Amino acid sequence: MLKGERTILRPMRRDYLERLLEFHNDVELQLLGGEDVPVPLTPEHLAERFEALYAGQSPRPSWFAIEVQGGKIIGHCMLRNIDEAARTAELRITIGDRDYINRKYGRDVVRLLVKYAFRLRNLRKVWLAVPASNERARRCFEAAGFAVEGCQRAHTWVDGRYDDRILMAAFREPPAEPAPPPAEEPNAHAPDDA
Repeated sequence: MLKGERTILRPMRRDYLERLLEFHNDVELQLLGGEDVPVPLTPEHLAERFEALYAGQSPRPSWFAIEVQGGKIIGHCMLRNIDEAARTAELRITIGDRDYINRKYGRDVVRLLVKYAFRLRNLRKVWLAVPASNERARRCFEAAGFAVEGCQRAHTWVDGRYDDRILMAAFREPPAEPAPPPAEEPNAHAPDDA
């Protein structure tokens, strides 16, 4: 369990899946993410995804249910695509309960998950992708310490049109500046009459 200022992140359990199914089958919510095509999901299919996620993957993703005071599950988040050599991971988050959207719960979750990634998983970089049209999410990520790294133009199909995909990242320590190119040395083998 990870405790933030407004939220608690609990390891994903089978008994949370029914609530997550509600979020996944909310088409408007899925359009905000822009990564996956909204298709109906059955309880059996979600259970298969749950089992597959933990079956033999190494390193294992960190998947959490987002809980607020009173024990209500309002969404889920995860670190996935963990690269142990580069010490990076992708962050995904869904605040699915509409009563908690745009009320700074997402910001609390992102900060908590990044702190977990850096402090306990010993990662150095957490990255994510967000549709350019989802300005609210971009502001949330920026407030949690993420900066834009790049843009994939017209990369994502969202609600009947192509949208840019913005890549953002947070670093445990600021990345080192690239070394300047070496100074050119005079060619010792150049002909004298050159």
